Amino acid sequence: MTDHRTWDEWIGRSVTARDTASAAPVANFFALLDRSSEDAATLPPLAHWLYFLPLARQSELGADGHPKLGVFLPDLGLPRRMWAGSRIRFHQPIAVGASLTRRTTIRSISLKQGSTGPLGFITLSHEVSSGDELLVSEEQDLVYRQAPGAAGVQAKRKTAKPGEPATGEILARKRFDAIELFRFSALTGNTHRIHYDVDYARDVEGYAGLVVHGPFQAMVLMDQYRRSRPYARITAFEFRATAPLFAGEKASFCVDGDDPTTLRVHPLGREPSMTATIHATVSASARKDVLPS
Repeated sequence: MTDHRTWDEWIGRSVTARDTASAAPVANFFALLDRSSEDAATLPPLAHWLYFLPLARQSELGADGHPKLGVFLPDLGLPRRMWAGSRIRFHQPIAVGASLTRRTTIRSISLKQGSTGPLGFITLSHEVSSGDELLVSEEQDLVYRQAPGAAGVQAKRKTAKPGEPATGEILARKRFDAIELFRFSALTGNTHRIHYDVDYARDVEGYAGLVVHGPFQAMVLMDQYRRSRPYARITAFEFRATAPLFAGEKASFCVDGDDPTTLRVHPLGREPSMTATIHATVSASARKDVLPS
């Protein structure tokens, strides 16, 4: 495992990427949701994930499909990667056609001992700008774990307990399939094999099946929230992946009954796979136009 004394030299490292906020990626995302694209002059919240796609050469990918560690991100000696969550602020809308710059910086690196073994944590900051104007800022948490042994995987499956049923306002119910996961992987340039290679996901990383991307769940959750509240302007969004969601599982996308700022993705009969917090503002004119008096 990497000597912790070398981590300080990684903290503060930055990389810059450039892209154009073209309409095509958003249109492809709405096609993935099986409906026509929105005719809007700005991108919907979280659509910045559809840009700045990774450009790693094939020879630079590891066995899991991710770019090899030790180039921009350090190798902590823990092979299994998970996007554990993000905290995002939407400062200004992103105009379709705008020239964009994203600056990514390593903010922190740590190693802790979890119940199943060592865990590595890396927090990145992303700032998306157009010219001198900051549009989106995000803190992204990555978690790294050791490879599971077969006995440990089976034990975990046997001791899994059913969760509480979904409660609150159910925005939508959805069952992701393998084709959708493949399309989202292609749309976001995500080459992690747990999303499209079921043998790898099950036999190497120890999952029960293909894993639904965390950002895919978050984007569907955001989309359903916006469809139910078209008058809201989203100012901030935070999500945390709490358990895997697998292809073929039916999941409810919910607003908490006690706290309308709390959202969940809740697989049937299990604990939530994602919890989220959303903040929005509503102008008086927008509320008057949309809501009955």
